Amino acid sequence: MKLNKLFKSAGLVGSLALGSVLSAVAPAAMADQEYLLTVTRPNQLHVIDMETNKVARTCDIPGDFGSGIMSVHPDGTHVFILGHNWEDVYGFDIRTCEVTFHAAQSTPTLQVKSYQSLAVSADGKELYTVQNPTRKHRDRFEVLEPRLAVFNIADGMGAEPVRTFPVDRRITKIVATETGEVVLGGADLKAINPQTGETRIVTKLANWERGPQWLPPDAFAMHSQGNQSNEYIMPYSTAKFTDDTMNFETAEWWWGMARVDLETGKVERREIFPFEFIIFNFVSDPRNNDILYGSFNTLSKHDISQQKTLAVKEMPHTYYTINISGDGETLYVGGTSSDISIHDSETLDKIGSIQLTGDMSTADMRVATIKD
Repeated sequence: MKLNKLFKSAGLVGSLALGSVLSAVAPAAMADQEYLLTVTRPNQLHVIDMETNKVARTCDIPGDFGSGIMSVHPDGTHVFILGHNWEDVYGFDIRTCEVTFHAAQSTPTLQVKSYQSLAVSADGKELYTVQNPTRKHRDRFEVLEPRLAVFNIADGMGAEPVRTFPVDRRITKIVATETGEVVLGGADLKAINPQTGETRIVTKLANWERGPQWLPPDAFAMHSQGNQSNEYIMPYSTAKFTDDTMNFETAEWWWGMARVDLETGKVERREIFPFEFIIFNFVSDPRNNDILYGSFNTLSKHDISQQKTLAVKEMPHTYYTINISGDGETLYVGGTSSDISIHDSETLDKIGSIQLTGDMSTADMRVATIKD
């Protein structure tokens, strides 16, 4: 009798202890689910499980193929895509492929194009895009002033702008900060308050003032894949001349960047390493933002604290864009064609590949993280 009680007591204590241990370790053991998102021709969104590197589902996008530029909702469950000839915005639930948002920006008399510009607010309530409208008259086209358009995501299907504000021309990639601004990537880096339309210079690029021996930078605003490090990177190239003759053959050529911390809004602009080959896009390592990876005809790794290239891997064809896993261990190199090349971030060695049904062309590769 006493022995049975002892065993039962020990069993209960053991169960409680085991339960306590499991309760203690369960949160650490449960990992967030990461999905890699991209768009291919003819017009499909692919949702890729980054744990298995397999396509979890493929969603048909209405309309014609667009740029494939995307912005992921902060909770990771939805993605917004610029499609239909760069004119319409579609929102998808990536878990079901359900279309939950649609904004048709053009009308029969007004054609509106958005070039790479799509962003979701940090609180997930608003969506922003830069509209480039052209009025279609019977005998001519009238080019109108570009504007930032603000949509309420909750308006869902048939959404229309709730506010618009004039902005500069030549704006492409944009992003929303946690401080409530929208960063505008154009000739210079600016920010706009989407509630009031007030703008400010974040940092000068085309209009910088560094003296006659510096070549004004050529900034490339195609993609910005910095969500894993909560940042926005605008790469640029420039040259420092040896004297006032501005001899291009003897100049020092540099890659530089303007980088915005999306939590604080703070910006840094500096040269990061010598210009030795073309890079279309950068992504930083979430474990160390001094480590950058670049893609185009090569996959490269750089330590910008030392202004040094650490490794270069020749690629079998051009890859426009690049992204990285949340733990910083795996690189995904895509865009241009129909394959995503997977690489170890330490060595740049290829460790896998994902074959898609069509080419990605100019499409983004975004990471959506769904909290477990």
